[in-house]
Amino acid sequence: MIGDIDKEIMLIAQEECAEVTQAISKVFRFGFDSVHKGQDNRTRLEEEIGDLMCMIDLMIDNGIVSEAAVMTAKNEKMVKLQQWSNIV
Repeated sequence: MIGDIDKEIMLIAQEECAEVTQAISKVFRFGFDSVHKGQDNRTRLEEEIGDLMCMIDLMIDNGIVSEAAVMTAKNEKMVKLQQWSNIV
């Protein structure tokens, strides 16, 4: 059974993932320097990524996910990117 606090953490993390997705979409559509409601898209993206990182930390801190497992997955992704992309 998932406790109420864990549910809330995961729900907010899910919302933050969507907000990062939206911020990236705005960068693709309008560029980093485009301003909407007094804020440029780069700043908005940075804020949304920070919000998501906070939620990831809370998932680790509350034992929802293992930091070691997350770091292993992160490192494995880097290896895949080195093999299959030109970004690393």
